Amino acid sequence: MKYIETKSCYIGPEISPEQFISEHFFLFLVKGSITGYDGNKKYELKAGDSCIVKKNRLARYHKQTYDGGMEKVVVIFDKAFLKSFQLKHQGTLSVTDNQNAFILLKRDDLINSFINSLAPYYGNNGKMDEVFSNIKREELLLILLQKDPELYNVFFDFGTPEKINLEEFMNRNYKFNVSIERFAYLTGRSLSAFKRDFKAIFRDTPSRWLVKKRLEEAYFLLERKGKKPSDIYIDLGFEDLSHFSFAFKKKYGLVPSLLSKS
Repeated sequence: MKYIETKSCYIGPEISPEQFISEHFFLFLVKGSITGYDGNKKYELKAGDSCIVKKNRLARYHKQTYDGGMEKVVVIFDKAFLKSFQLKHQGTLSVTDNQNAFILLKRDDLINSFINSLAPYYGNNGKMDEVFSNIKREELLLILLQKDPELYNVFFDFGTPEKINLEEFMNRNYKFNVSIERFAYLTGRSLSAFKRDFKAIFRDTPSRWLVKKRLEEAYFLLERKGKKPSDIYIDLGFEDLSHFSFAFKKKYGLVPSLLSKS
C-alpha cells in the first residue's frame, strides 16, 4: 500500500489540544507510533493502525518518531456534521457506550483506500478545502458504520455526561491536566455541585487535592521507581518541569532531581 506522502492532514474544524476530547475524531497513523492513555488503559498504534477517539473523555497520547518522521490523518466528526449526517442516514441507538476513550479499528482495505484518496484534496498546510471536507468525512463515516454498525451508538449519542461516582472518577483521572470545570462536566455536575460534593468526599478543595495527589504519586515514582522528573511531570498533569519542581520542593523540601538520585 502506498501512503500519501505529506505532512499530517486534518479534516474538519479545529479542536482544542487539551486532554479533554471535545469532539469525536478518527486518527490514522501514517508514520511513527503513538501510545495513548485514557485513565483506564494504555493503547499502542503503529504505522497503518487507526482508531476512533471519543468525545467527552479524558485522553492523552505520546508520539514517537522514527527516520521517516511522524505523520497522521485526523478527521474530526463534530456535532454539527454528525447531526447533518444523521438526517440523511437514519439509525437507532441500541447499547450503552463504555468509558474507554479509544476504539482501535481493525486494519481494512476500505480505510486504506480512503486514506490514499485524500492526497489530491489538500494543500501544503495539511488542511482540506471546505468544499470537499464534508464529502470526505461523510465517506469515511459510511465506511466506519458499514464495518461496525455499533459505532452508531458512539457517534450519535448527543446527551451530556450523567452524574457518576465522583470519588472513583477523580482517583482514576487526577493525572489529566484539565480544568476543574471539565472535571465537573464529566462527572455530570455543575461547578458549584462538584465543589460541594468534592469537599464532602475528600475534605479538601479540588485544586489542593489534585496537587497533593499528583505530588504523592511523583514522590513514589522518583524514590521507589527511580524515574527522572523530566520523565513524569507531563503524565502527572503538570504544565511544565519548573512548575512541577517548585510544587515538589514546596511540599517535600527538596528538588525532585535530588530524590531521584538517592
